Amino acid sequence: MTRLQKAFDAIDKANSADPHLGPDGQPEALLYGQRMTAEQQALYPDASEPLRIACRGQHVERFLLPRNAYPMDRAGYLAWRTEQGRRHAVRIAAIMREAGYGDEDVAHAERMLTKQGIKRDDEVQALEDVACFTFIRWYMGPFAEGRDAEELQRIVEKTARKMSAMARVRVLEEFAIPEPFSAAFRA
Repeated sequence: MTRLQKAFDAIDKANSADPHLGPDGQPEALLYGQRMTAEQQALYPDASEPLRIACRGQHVERFLLPRNAYPMDRAGYLAWRTEQGRRHAVRIAAIMREAGYGDEDVAHAERMLTKQGIKRDDEVQALEDVACFTFIRWYMGPFAEGRDAEELQRIVEKTARKMSAMARVRVLEEFAIPEPFSAAFRA
């Protein structure tokens, strides 16, 4: 078994403990990691192993720190998200070391998971592109339910701003996004 497969297996095992089940009965965290890998393979088929691992493990064991553990305002959300990124980086670093990865690869994955260098580091940006594609393909529809058009427009614009130019073009090619939402991806 390759060290990449060992890392994937460890991430999948950790995410299999998610008590929240999707419509197909799979743990939601496990499904999210697999979806991230599928999007990574489509967008960045030649990705480095640290990027592949960061994609699979972006939300590793996210269920252990629920959103409601922080105040339910913007500041609370940002603090929760920052802590989740730190926790994910620590957990993935341990998984990578156990699978046989060296310090350089581990540090690279940690930088990606904590979003250090977004818009400046190609692989940090690639992870963000993959996360945005995963959101658009699998989670945006349910997320949009019950939100007004103005709020949804802000969310779409914020998502588009996070993405690289290449990823925005791919969104327009792969998804039937109606106006005025599609304009955010052409900016």
